[in-house]
Amino acid sequence: MLEVKNLHARIGDKEILKGIDLVIKDGETHAIMGPNGSGKSTLSAVLVGNPLYEVTEGEVFFDGKNLLEMKPEDRAHEGLFLSFQYPIEIPGVPMTQFLKAAVNEKRKYQGLPELKASEFMKLMREKQKIVQFDNKLANRSVNEGFSGGEKKRNEIFQMAMLEPKLSILDETDSGLDVDAMRIVAEGVNMLKTPATSCIVITHYDRLLDMIRPDVVHVLYQGRIVKTAGPELAQEIQERGYDWIKEGL
Repeated sequence: MLEVKNLHARIGDKEILKGIDLVIKDGETHAIMGPNGSGKSTLSAVLVGNPLYEVTEGEVFFDGKNLLEMKPEDRAHEGLFLSFQYPIEIPGVPMTQFLKAAVNEKRKYQGLPELKASEFMKLMREKQKIVQFDNKLANRSVNEGFSGGEKKRNEIFQMAMLEPKLSILDETDSGLDVDAMRIVAEGVNMLKTPATSCIVITHYDRLLDMIRPDVVHVLYQGRIVKTAGPELAQEIQERGYDWIKEGL
């Protein structure tokens, strides 16, 4: 599904990614961990096409297509989704209007007809149940007046509506209490299929106890320096990152 080869990227004069190699297959969940400033969020931003970052070297292929040649909106239409670490509020834009436009733009890109109002509302109700997203929140403007946990749950709700091939969760567990984290994790797990994959970016193993990854990577100083199974997350939680740094 995703193949990243020797990816280098910078913001301004500062190089952040210094040669990322990563392969994610259909149906796999990969966790990316690492100290602050190691490049985790930069990697997610580069993959979705954030214009603040410049790719200086390397290649990225998504379902065999050159991802770096695509506009950000086309990457989304192809099936790439990013759950933001700090979701923003969009006052005056109702959730239903926002999501209907997003869903129908993707369908248009795929050559499918737009959903009728009744079809869209039926889909929305079905997806709300999956992530336990309250109808009162769905009737507000995007994230306006939402708590931190509600904003993160809204991100997963949007993911459910858009049905992406590859979801990137950028520290979705940040600021969540145990109950909110459980609801978010259950939503992610219920949406997983053999044809969809997920990248979970996190500092802690608590979320990874709920969203069980197939592979765990450690990103340090712009490079993936260690890759192992889910047991690596527990070892990092117990020992920190110093033992990994010492082995470099």
